[in-house]
Amino acid sequence: MSAQPPLAGGTNGATHLRPLVATVLRALGTGAATRGGPLPAGGPAAVTHRVRATAAPALPEHGTGAEEALHTLVRMLAEGAADPADPLCAAHLHCPPLAVATAADLAASALNPSLDSWDQAPAASALEALVTTELAALVYRDAPTPGPATEPPTALVTTGGTESNQLALLLARELLGRTTLVCGANAHHSLRRAAWLLGLPEPHVIPTPTGTLHPEDLRTALSRVPGPALVAATAGTTDAGLIDPLPDLARLAAQHGARLHLDAAYGGGLLFSDTRRRLLTGIHHAHTVTLDAHKLGWQPVATGLLAVRDPRDLAHLTTRADYLNADDDTEAGLPDLLTRSLRTTRRPDVLKLAVTFRALGRHGIGALVDQVCAHAHTLADLITRRPHLELHATPTISTVLFRPRDADDHHLAALRRRLLHDGDAVLGRARADGRLWLKATVLNPHTSPHDLTTLLDLVEGHPRR
Repeated sequence: MSAQPPLAGGTNGATHLRPLVATVLRALGTGAATRGGPLPAGGPAAVTHRVRATAAPALPEHGTGAEEALHTLVRMLAEGAADPADPLCAAHLHCPPLAVATAADLAASALNPSLDSWDQAPAASALEALVTTELAALVYRDAPTPGPATEPPTALVTTGGTESNQLALLLARELLGRTTLVCGANAHHSLRRAAWLLGLPEPHVIPTPTGTLHPEDLRTALSRVPGPALVAATAGTTDAGLIDPLPDLARLAAQHGARLHLDAAYGGGLLFSDTRRRLLTGIHHAHTVTLDAHKLGWQPVATGLLAVRDPRDLAHLTTRADYLNADDDTEAGLPDLLTRSLRTTRRPDVLKLAVTFRALGRHGIGALVDQVCAHAHTLADLITRRPHLELHATPTISTVLFRPRDADDHHLAALRRRLLHDGDAVLGRARADGRLWLKATVLNPHTSPHDLTTLLDLVEGHPRR
């Protein structure tokens, strides 16, 4: 009889994991060295061919053993990855995770608690309550101090901005009834999709020709929307990193009796910075706030949050399952975790966040935020010095839009795809002012001016030095 495969947990878990982790680390290094750039060369067909040649059959009749399987497939994945730790990988809000957060994520996977009942996650549930309360306090720092009988703000851990936005709309629907979403055309697509999923009326989408939601346009929209409304503002648009005028929008929402949600999945990280928090002035007026620590928080995916100003709103998430939150267990003091999410099985994503906070502190994370924002300004300055390149605007956070002056939209799109196909650089695309632009989202604190110069050289058709 063959030996049983070892487990990751228990008193012997670390012993079993140690050689396997070493194998993973070797494979990651070898794969990255083989790739040699921000993403694999050859485009989708070449990558698919290499994956199939290495990984097929995916379910063999007989296994190859842990060492071979880990080394082969991890190396293959690393060799074929778009690596956000490479400074030339700058297309999306896809951050390079911190090593300390990634190590913490390993511990979470090894222990494998599930935050759907206290008896599956005793320490993890208490840690989540602590961290989310402190994060919500950071979001609502400028709000009036709640009375002694009022619970402080809290936050729910989610899989990211899409889930957080959906939860925000769900809470609005349960509190107000058949609610109409009012948002700018600059809002993230997940908000409109959430309205569809929840059976809400067709959203009222306000044009945003300047990239942000104008208060007078919101005033007009709110005067025309029948019934209750949820105003969704944005702090950090996906295309350009722009921030809506939060104080003015909050005032208008309050005047019209509308609920206010702020999608700060990107810009929420500015809260950690002493110098840039001012860009989020007015955030405390929002009833709910979407945050993503896997953007300006350098966490492995997924680490999203929804901050909630009034925890009583979460009563609408209450559900009962006798095997998880029986009434008598709850009355006896066991925490009811089903009110903390729409998901049942839920991994302890809060651990990597808590470890990062303890390791770096708010000032350390704020310094990383300031660094990437400064790098974006450096990139913008470099662009303005090149006569063949055009800068769209001074960056608000860490996103820079630019384009070659002599390229039309067709040639610009082809240029971006060529860089991807050759494995040279990963740049995004965004449409602004009726034109297509290349998008660099600078999220790597280790980026140097040389890296940014190399990126622009590649765009202008110069080979990598």
